[in-house]
Amino acid sequence: MNQGNRGVVYKGPGKVAVESIPFPELALGKRKCEHGVILKVITTNICGSDQHMVRGRTTAPEGLVLGHEITGEVIECGRDVEFLSVGDIVSVPFNIACGRCRNCKEGQTGICLNVNPARPGAAYGYVDMGGWVGGQTEYVMVPYADFNLLKFPDREQSMEKIGDLTLLSDIFPTGFHGCYTAGVGPGSTVYIAGAGPVGLAAAVSAQLLGAACVIVGDMNTERLEQARKFGCETLDLRQDTPMADMLEPILGEREVDSAVDAVGFEARCHGHNHAHEQPATVLNACMDVTRAGGQIGIPGLYVTEDPGASTSEARLGNLSMRLGLGWAKSHSFHTGQCPVMKYHRQLMQAILFDKVQIAKAVNVQFISLDDAPRGYADFDGGVAKKFVMDPHGSVAA
Repeated sequence: MNQGNRGVVYKGPGKVAVESIPFPELALGKRKCEHGVILKVITTNICGSDQHMVRGRTTAPEGLVLGHEITGEVIECGRDVEFLSVGDIVSVPFNIACGRCRNCKEGQTGICLNVNPARPGAAYGYVDMGGWVGGQTEYVMVPYADFNLLKFPDREQSMEKIGDLTLLSDIFPTGFHGCYTAGVGPGSTVYIAGAGPVGLAAAVSAQLLGAACVIVGDMNTERLEQARKFGCETLDLRQDTPMADMLEPILGEREVDSAVDAVGFEARCHGHNHAHEQPATVLNACMDVTRAGGQIGIPGLYVTEDPGASTSEARLGNLSMRLGLGWAKSHSFHTGQCPVMKYHRQLMQAILFDKVQIAKAVNVQFISLDDAPRGYADFDGGVAKKFVMDPHGSVAA
């Protein structure tokens, strides 16, 4: 079956290229990976987390094959794969999980103990996440396939809804996780920091969870307009107006029940100084505008090493958080990778039964694999789009 393969490769700060790479094998190092499958990639998405690496804001090595948002067709199964077959179309959680360790058995698949020798948790094509080959490729290998993969029930329906279903690998569950861990529920009010794809996915998730009012804050007017298209209130954070003052005309009060940080460590100041980076801005703002006893979900990425940070403390992930404010208000904080498998089947059902239109909300735009460098550049420029690559022209066909 061995044939050609191509993938998107990190070439240094600001640079990616589409290059020939080895065809995947059912192997982990020198041993056979009988619990894995090889996928023909149907769709693979550019993620904001990828942008952190491509901007040079992590310790990612040059030559890394990128991509952790993968949907594909099974073309080869290892001997020990029991419940998947060649021809199945599947969603790949970006978390790689063994299904056997203590954390996996507790449902904490984002911090599997067996798939990354450096630390708990692994992902495809991502810095410090175990060295797994990424999926912005034509073909990719997925280990522990029976445990990890979500099989779509109908092939024809899957292709009809592929723009929505492709988002199950990461940003839809991640946005949902941010809201779920922030305690969003029927009748609640929620502030979503960031109108990028994860922020917009969080806003849709808040609506799905029954929130009465979803407010999205950003400095990018195009992305704020995208949030308004599906019923969100918005805050233009280029203004010097305190956030509580902006919330009051919307809510009749100055605080929300819950907040979600969908920005992460490259956060910038609010107001006239918004070009200045201040990585704890969003966390502090969330504490400021969340009611006493409220919860804050933090799906936005924070790193332990940021070579591009403006201060020596921030380079090590040390941020100037007003933790005393959060303590005084008895806030709960939930951080870390989304355990995708906790949510992806339910969210698939919401898509298949037309309860949510996530692709429309985040403005999915299909591109070819060869268009990846342009997609990265446009996304980095702040367009209100979620770029999804179609490596084999499967979607176009």
